Amino acid sequence: MVTHAEAIADSISVWRRQFHQFPELSFQEKKTGEYVATILNNIPGIEVQTEVAGHGVVGRFSTGEGPTIALRADIDALPIQEENEHAYASSNTGVMHACGHDAHTAILLGAVHLITDELRKGEWSGTILFMFQPAEEEIDDSGRSGAVYMIEEGVLENVDAVLALHMCPWLPVGEIQVNDGPSMASVDVFKGTIEGTGGHGAYPHFGTDPIWMMSKVLDTLYGIVNRRISALDPAVISVGKIEAGHASNIIPNKVTIEGTIRAYKEQTRDTLHKHVRDAFTLADQLGGKGECRVIRGEPALYNDPDMNKRLIQTVHSLYPEMKINHAPFGMGGEDFAYMTKKAAGTMFFLGCALPDGLVRDLHTPNFDINEDCLAIGAAILAEFAIQYVQKEGIR
Repeated sequence: MVTHAEAIADSISVWRRQFHQFPELSFQEKKTGEYVATILNNIPGIEVQTEVAGHGVVGRFSTGEGPTIALRADIDALPIQEENEHAYASSNTGVMHACGHDAHTAILLGAVHLITDELRKGEWSGTILFMFQPAEEEIDDSGRSGAVYMIEEGVLENVDAVLALHMCPWLPVGEIQVNDGPSMASVDVFKGTIEGTGGHGAYPHFGTDPIWMMSKVLDTLYGIVNRRISALDPAVISVGKIEAGHASNIIPNKVTIEGTIRAYKEQTRDTLHKHVRDAFTLADQLGGKGECRVIRGEPALYNDPDMNKRLIQTVHSLYPEMKINHAPFGMGGEDFAYMTKKAAGTMFFLGCALPDGLVRDLHTPNFDINEDCLAIGAAILAEFAIQYVQKEGIR
């Protein structure tokens, strides 16, 4: 498998660079989906379904009755202006694959080739789905992301297991990171308003100032995690957007505040929601009016321990010397979490750091990867899926 993956490494790189040069935002991935479908349609034995959950694509490779495993890659990009100067740098102004979805998609295409080539040689019974999911980075007005729409359209019906990977810029090529149980946070958005009367900057005592009220609300918001939540319980509240006023000498009559609420546990999540809403009621005690709405997003990502055991066995069989790091992935969110609630699943982080020592974090304008990781990722996905259908199919 490793030799075969290395043999198609150049093709995986070509696909990745194509996606990287022509990135598309969430819910707009039409050309990306078409390119994926074109490649899949040239692979014998693959049934291809397009326009899934919008612009998503699902490939199906099956021999009939038996276990079903789904491999997932996300295909959308971010609203970031790229600062890298590669020949294949983003040609779409203000749009960039700054989270590695271009690599995820190319790696899964590589895995499709490896799996179909290998499984044509022997007997097996089951189904492997290849899910190229749109809209991981954003939700629409209804609060849905691409994973939700895929589930609603029945893609995961009768699926026994799901597997995905993610680029990991803090690890070098040749290492992966895994974690049992909660591994990434639930992500909810809060949108609050504080209203006062506003007034002239020279006579603040004639009215009520929502910006002053906001300072008290912000103090309370930032104190919630430190004083309301156990230090042993992962949680974070961040304010990302504040809007108020139009001139230096006018006290506005309204302030809007938006941010995110993140947690690993559902109980903690609900507690945070209550305290955030309560924080805005401070404005009522200061002569104004405060309101807050919390929009629930994806749940915390739960990685199945048994799936991780299978994953580690797969990695050791392919790369005996590979270092496996055991740690949660952080407080970022991942809508693959919806899928691991529907079927036993796990996501692992694949080391992709370039050896120059520069920091290239996810969601930054200079994010970049060492393409030596592409063949490794494809081999792991492919071998895991092959072993799954072969072993489960004979039980």
